[in-house]
Amino acid sequence: MLVLLAGIFVVHIATVIMLFVSTIANVWMVGSSNYATISTGLWLLCNRTCTQLPVSSEDEASLKAVQAFMILSIIFSVVALVLFIIQLFTLEKGKRFYMTGAVMLVCWMCILIAVSIYTARFTHTVAFAANPHHGYCFILAWICFCFSFIIGILYLVLRKK
Repeated sequence: MLVLLAGIFVVHIATVIMLFVSTIANVWMVGSSNYATISTGLWLLCNRTCTQLPVSSEDEASLKAVQAFMILSIIFSVVALVLFIIQLFTLEKGKRFYMTGAVMLVCWMCILIAVSIYTARFTHTVAFAANPHHGYCFILAWICFCFSFIIGILYLVLRKK
């Protein structure tokens, strides 16, 4: 049981770290130009230097929603981690980690909404670039989506022994 708890804890910490990286780094879409590689993220457009991400007025609300839901997913994931540690020491034997699982599933839903909006609105839109493709931050966000779902379900099923 201790090994299972340690494994879930390690995967949860890895998920939090990957959520931070995928939200902060600006490599959601990557393309090439005549001069260099161009990458865009949630915040900046990086060529040789990084500048403010140029977004049309019709896509601005979508980008703000993606940014907000990714930040919310980080917050909920950290809250779930703290809640797990608190429940680990205060929960009675035989009880389940319902609150931790519920908060982690809310994190999962925030990641789903953010990455789905980004996929629908911003895929293949790298300004002045040819051959755009997804960067590692986009892939990390989908990996965090899978991990947060698995962790949330495991917390709901897991009993303290």
